[in-house]
Amino acid sequence: MSRKKVHVFSRALRYNNRTFRLPDGTQCSLLVGQEKGIDVRLALDVVSLALARSYDVAVIFSQDQDLTEAVDEVKAIAGMQSRWMKVACAFPASPTSTNKRGINKTDWIKIARTEYNSCLDPKDYRPPKPTP
Repeated sequence: MSRKKVHVFSRALRYNNRTFRLPDGTQCSLLVGQEKGIDVRLALDVVSLALARSYDVAVIFSQDQDLTEAVDEVKAIAGMQSRWMKVACAFPASPTSTNKRGINKTDWIKIARTEYNSCLDPKDYRPPKPTP
């Protein structure tokens, strides 16, 4: 992606053991990765690139409502710069999706779940398991 002038930021995942109850009543513990700080990075990029006049349309691939404040800032910047800017929110949708809303104050672009899944990074970023 960086060869196509896309700026790539990565964050280390934080791993925690989580216990799940299975339908048969048994419990299972798994190591689950959680991203931290990605929404802040997205908000900073959307606002700073708006200030720099780097885009007319921003498409955010998230449904995180915390990003609504960044959208408000982009709208304020558009007013100060006397120009048109649009923020859209793209997210996976399927009949079984529980969250059917995009980020408030954005245009919503629903993507078929199969198309969304085909874009997922197949790399497993978990630390390797120690060998016994």
